[in-house]
Amino acid sequence: MAKVAFLGLGVMGYPMAGHLVAAGHDVTVYNRTATRAEAWVAEHGGALAPTPAAAAQGAEFVMSCVGNDDDLRAVCTGESGAFEGMSSGAVFVDHTTVSARVTRELYAAARDRGVSFVDAPISGGQAGAENGVLSIMCGGDEDAYARAEPIMQAYGRSIKRLGESGAGQLTKMVNQICIAGLVQGLAEGLHFAEKAGLDGRAVVEVISGGAAGSWQMSNRYETMLDDKFDFGFAVDWMRKDLGICLSTANENGASLPVTALVDQFYKDVQNMGGGRWDTSSLIRRLRALDRNN
Repeated sequence: MAKVAFLGLGVMGYPMAGHLVAAGHDVTVYNRTATRAEAWVAEHGGALAPTPAAAAQGAEFVMSCVGNDDDLRAVCTGESGAFEGMSSGAVFVDHTTVSARVTRELYAAARDRGVSFVDAPISGGQAGAENGVLSIMCGGDEDAYARAEPIMQAYGRSIKRLGESGAGQLTKMVNQICIAGLVQGLAEGLHFAEKAGLDGRAVVEVISGGAAGSWQMSNRYETMLDDKFDFGFAVDWMRKDLGICLSTANENGASLPVTALVDQFYKDVQNMGGGRWDTSSLIRRLRALDRNN
């Protein structure tokens, strides 16, 4: 088993780090809000470090799951950052959804220190993290990925290297682009069913086994019909991710008209006070429009 550091104990990181302990790894954690790390240690054991550098000291693998580009830079190269504490030959695995630009920047900074850097954003939501069945899309050097993959198996069901540094983040962008359109389509379909006087549950029972079926339909339709959105991946985080997608599309020339439109729909949800609602709350926007007409 390996000596592992885990940086960032949010909705995703908290259970992921717990799965590492359950798999028999020696885990030290760091979290910006120390009380969260203290609660994790009380639940799972392991050790608590006061800084990323201290957590990374002696670790063979350092995993991170933080908020955005700036947060990742801070835990890697900021004051008492993880790179400062990592030994030559160690592997840094980043599970945050960030830009390919910052990924490549930190890959180069890690290489200069004799450290490997694997970008490994995740998909599967809070339930996927809690159940240890995340999809993990990776970029970076083949040897570093090969070393890190067995560690990620503690919480990943589908793990794949897609290419060089940044390829994992670019693949996560594809994931979010696809999800945006799917959720909007599902929201419109369920809203139409409501307006047509149909039983939404019966409708989904019929259509989910055909071409319209999707993970979003199977896992979100009931709570969408019940108007419950206090779980899962928040709108604020989705807008952060879609912003990365749209910015990257401006750089590579990709056309993303549906993604840009759904991003604005999520902005409307934020303006309704729904920044922390689950992303399936797009249907609440449609219901609000209906009431206002």
